[in-house]
Amino acid sequence: MEELLQVGVITATHGIRGEVKVFPTTDDPSRFKKLKKVLLDTGKEKLELEIEQVKFFKQFVILKFKGFDDIDEVEKYRKKPLLVTREHAVKLKQNEYFIADLIGMKVYSEDAYLGILKNVIQTGANDVYEVLMENGKDVLIPAIRQCILRVNVEEGRMDVHLLEGLVEE
Repeated sequence: MEELLQVGVITATHGIRGEVKVFPTTDDPSRFKKLKKVLLDTGKEKLELEIEQVKFFKQFVILKFKGFDDIDEVEKYRKKPLLVTREHAVKLKQNEYFIADLIGMKVYSEDAYLGILKNVIQTGANDVYEVLMENGKDVLIPAIRQCILRVNVEEGRMDVHLLEGLVEE
């Protein structure tokens, strides 16, 4: 289980006073208003940054970090992910999961091993799970009650029912 969860990626600087434009990778971008701190993954280390100000612009979140008051101080963090610890993550409802916890999960269909969940595709209606089967082909499974029978994050196992036509014979 992942201990750190990504909430956004710094895409660019914003203005000259140290603000950054963040593409949110969370379902609820307004959660940035409640966040006090985030972890910046530089690739070499994780820096804890205190959020001083939050604004919204189109699909982006504009963040100002305490102690960063100049464009040159934040320019180097472009394309770097922002993370939160699991304790600061949003509370999930029943039958909701973090994508990071699903990726890599073993998927079984009617007690036969199907493959590894390699990707979650977020569509407007429902998510779609992309499973890499043992034969090297992918199968797309809609994340709906009729198909997803059981998810056990601790075991890393998902039991599914494949609707007719999902898998080529």
